[in-house]
Amino acid sequence: MKQINWGFIGCGEVTEKKSGPAFNEVEGSRVIAVMSRTEKRARSYAERHHVPKWYTDAQEIINDPDINAVYVATPPSSHATYAIMAMHAGKPVYVEKPLASSYDECARINRVSELTGVPCYVAYYRRYLPYFQRVKKIITDGVIGKVTNVQIRFSVPPREFDDASRKNLPWRLQPEIAGGGYFYDLAPHQLDLMQDIFGVITEASGISTNRGGFYAAEDSVSACFQFENGVPGSGSWCFVGHHSAEEDCIEVVGTEGMLSFSVFNYDPILLVTSEGTRSITVPNPPYVQLPIIRSVIRDLQGLDICTATSVSATPVNWVLDRILGKF
Repeated sequence: MKQINWGFIGCGEVTEKKSGPAFNEVEGSRVIAVMSRTEKRARSYAERHHVPKWYTDAQEIINDPDINAVYVATPPSSHATYAIMAMHAGKPVYVEKPLASSYDECARINRVSELTGVPCYVAYYRRYLPYFQRVKKIITDGVIGKVTNVQIRFSVPPREFDDASRKNLPWRLQPEIAGGGYFYDLAPHQLDLMQDIFGVITEASGISTNRGGFYAAEDSVSACFQFENGVPGSGSWCFVGHHSAEEDCIEVVGTEGMLSFSVFNYDPILLVTSEGTRSITVPNPPYVQLPIIRSVIRDLQGLDICTATSVSATPVNWVLDRILGKF
């Protein structure tokens, strides 16, 4: 069995519980080194997670002869740069979602992957979780009949921003780094799940605006879209809504019933048919990225095929950019 030795470019919050520990849980995989531009953060992560090496320069991770695969866990604006560096060095790369901060950057990554023959995977881990695997099975088994419509609804109250934080906003609210606001950070999970079930979205348009005034990025978005199989869909995202409107829901309407589920809260799946209403609870693993990371590693070992590639991830950015009117 081929041994996969990982180097992390970035060791922030997502690597602490969601992803980082999972790399050492899979047979034939281990984390060799981590990198952060902040020496204190890199050293602290390495010590706490028993990682042998740490660096402050991404090039050192890529040049390390002991490392043969790279995990890019940085903000989206640097995904393309680091992914391309790794692929040119002949090292497969696993990139946090979204793949990049724009559709054009995604296309660059795909061109290099094709040119070098080095694979690039993307951390759309929800499609691999048992909860969403159950959702997909219910739909593809035809339990609710022929699907006629898909609706995404998401609303959360605004986060508190004082004068100091407004001058130093998190990167997720800086479009030049994230690609947009919270919409560009959270909607990719919902859109990837829908495209994994129904196929690529071929038409998309939207209206985005800022209603709260807490920051410059969009905070309210409405969109309509259509999948390649003809199913129409719509979505609304509000990040400055009242507590009474808080919602995390996707509804799939069919000729024989309706299915609703959440994407971030993992509320019980609600199935409504002529036989009645059924609530389905599906637990997920403690490290939510473990199933997809296992698939990536097994793909690199020649034992499996991981479907969450840069090619499959690129249509998500296309839809995001179309909804925000980037082109």
